[in-house]
Amino acid sequence: MTSPTDFDKLKKRLRAFMKENIYPNEILFQKQCHAIGQSGNEWTHAPILVDLKRKAKALGLWNLFLPVDSAQVAGTSLGAGLTNRQYGEVCEILGTSSPMEFASQATNCTSPDTGNMEVLARYGSKSQRDKWLTPLLNGTIRSCYAMTEPGNQNNLGSSDATNMSIRVDRDEGRKEYVINGDKWWITGAGSLHCKIMILMGKTNPDAAKHRQASQILVPMDTPGIKLIRPMLAFGEDDAPKGHFEIVFDNVRVPFENVLLGEGRGFEIAQGRLGPGRIHHCMRLIGQAERCLAAMCARIQTREVFKRKLSSFDNVLQDVAQCRAKIETCRLLVFKAADGMDQLGNKDPATRQLLSLVKAYVPKTVQEIADTCMQAHGAKGFSQDTPLWSAFAGARFLRMADGPDEVHWRTAARIELKMQRLSPLNDIGDYAPADSSRKTKVWRSSTDPISPAAQKLLAAYSKL
Repeated sequence: MTSPTDFDKLKKRLRAFMKENIYPNEILFQKQCHAIGQSGNEWTHAPILVDLKRKAKALGLWNLFLPVDSAQVAGTSLGAGLTNRQYGEVCEILGTSSPMEFASQATNCTSPDTGNMEVLARYGSKSQRDKWLTPLLNGTIRSCYAMTEPGNQNNLGSSDATNMSIRVDRDEGRKEYVINGDKWWITGAGSLHCKIMILMGKTNPDAAKHRQASQILVPMDTPGIKLIRPMLAFGEDDAPKGHFEIVFDNVRVPFENVLLGEGRGFEIAQGRLGPGRIHHCMRLIGQAERCLAAMCARIQTREVFKRKLSSFDNVLQDVAQCRAKIETCRLLVFKAADGMDQLGNKDPATRQLLSLVKAYVPKTVQEIADTCMQAHGAKGFSQDTPLWSAFAGARFLRMADGPDEVHWRTAARIELKMQRLSPLNDIGDYAPADSSRKTKVWRSSTDPISPAAQKLLAAYSKL
């Protein structure tokens, strides 16, 4: 694990890199990405991103995401030696860029590669790691993760992953899997740098519900993979990364491309989605800080009705509430990251925290961005600030990696199980002190009314 002194030096170096290289190039990066998206169907990295990748790598700001335990399992020294808790602070700094993953891409810490690299590190065979993990860690290739489906065949929603319908049949003669079906919102698939896909599909449809699916390595140059269209999120294609609808038409890969073994897809998914989800939320805290900084600068210079915006109590309350929300998100994220380090991703309490983080942080950051946009007036909705991007990114992440409702549901189910072991579980309600409460009646409907009360009632009736 990186020492506190070295960690402070790393953060200082990263902040300098952000100030000198990331923030000044945000507009250029967005312009280059848009031009690439409009140029045709051969999407490659924006030129400025390639330059920044080289700089970041030379500065040792590379693979900061890979936790020390995953690096040990994989037998690689290409990580930065950070814990998940330490990466929480680093990832927040990276998340202050606009777009949110600009700096993360420059430092090889972006989705979906980070999750895929952890899958390969933890669950891949040596040959799989040598072939795919090493070049991913070196940043010479990109990857994608194919899980979500449109549900065209069965009209069932992908928020329940057991609904997936993509067929993964076995050809015993050729010792190959044959894949047929559809996936969509496959992030990163549109880039020519994307060389490997991790696909989740049903290899054992007759097995127990959570033993039916497997995760399989599918090289992107395999015949039969058809990228149909980039999906537009709020009208944006997110080129040159993109989120694609894909058709698989008799796509064949050898049996040895399965990860960990047949029927263990959900087991891998639980291990993968924890880090992937929390990384997004770490970055979102950086987005919230960027929004609040912009709001505070705005309200101290902007005047309405002959008063600075900062003199209005409701505006000051908005500032304070944004700060409280950011601190709440940060504490929740850090506690979840500590759980990952100390107990592992599959620990029930850690799993609950990861679900809470994923459900709570994007919605809260969306609220913060909305408040900051409102304080900017019409400018807050324009291309002249990064606020709209923060708002859209937070809203999108309330659906990506599973909708809010699924994460609240998971957290609640774990809570009910944990409450059985709570020292407060058997305390119960207060018992009534009077055990004769059913026989000792305060008043019955047939009790006579006293003359004094009748007099009062008669007087009242004459109102």
